[in-house]
Amino acid sequence: MTSDERGELAADLLERARYFSTLTDLGLPLTEVGIATDVRPTVGSGTSTGTSTNTSTDERTETETPARYSERKVPVASTIERSGSGETLEAIRADIGDCQRCALAAGRKTIVFGQGNPKARLMFVGEAPGADEDEQGLAFVGKAGQLLTKIIEAIGMKREDVFIANVLKCRPPGNRNPEPDEIIQCQPFLERQIDSIQPEVLVGLGKFGAHWLLKTAEPITRLRGRLGAYKGIKVMPTYHPAYLLRNPGAKKEVWEDMKVVRDLLAR
Repeated sequence: MTSDERGELAADLLERARYFSTLTDLGLPLTEVGIATDVRPTVGSGTSTGTSTNTSTDERTETETPARYSERKVPVASTIERSGSGETLEAIRADIGDCQRCALAAGRKTIVFGQGNPKARLMFVGEAPGADEDEQGLAFVGKAGQLLTKIIEAIGMKREDVFIANVLKCRPPGNRNPEPDEIIQCQPFLERQIDSIQPEVLVGLGKFGAHWLLKTAEPITRLRGRLGAYKGIKVMPTYHPAYLLRNPGAKKEVWEDMKVVRDLLAR
């Protein structure tokens, strides 16, 4: 990485950190805690859990070794007892109405609320609807959605068993990244969806899904595979299926993440 690239990355992280700090009034307080990382023991321990290393070699320093918990401190949502809001998904959707709360309303075709089992044990949170989703009003129905279906089936579940939603309910023009004000306007509705469903495990798909759930701006390349928490619910950050379409070599890492999710649900 060149010095210019490092400078751009540092500036981007600083901007995201400032932005996510504004979400705490609507979201959850930040708590500095260790996040679960690689579940494989260090070399020479004599035991194995069957999962692979969650951080690539080139992302570690030469002195780092796999550990059960990262020494890095990452802001995550405080762990609290889950009791459920008692609010139905239908009531939340009705409250959204023909939403005009941000500028995305002018360019969207449909509001993509999300779909699936209202009592799902597993919930996926992505970034925003794409063109296919905007047309059909359903989350993850394009090529990335087809790949997500395969991922879900690979852990022995069906799409109708889970719930799938996005940080944004409307498609950003040109599939650009979500803007801070757009996320803030949508945030209460996603919070209420999670409170209503009360899943046992949340999967943050890509940086925006993971950042929203964990209230951090750490790069997804460092977050993925490291368990966190949102309101006492286990959170597994992993790569977005759209990223896998461009980088099929990363499918192996996502599979390792999803095996952890499968094991959590098997308990």
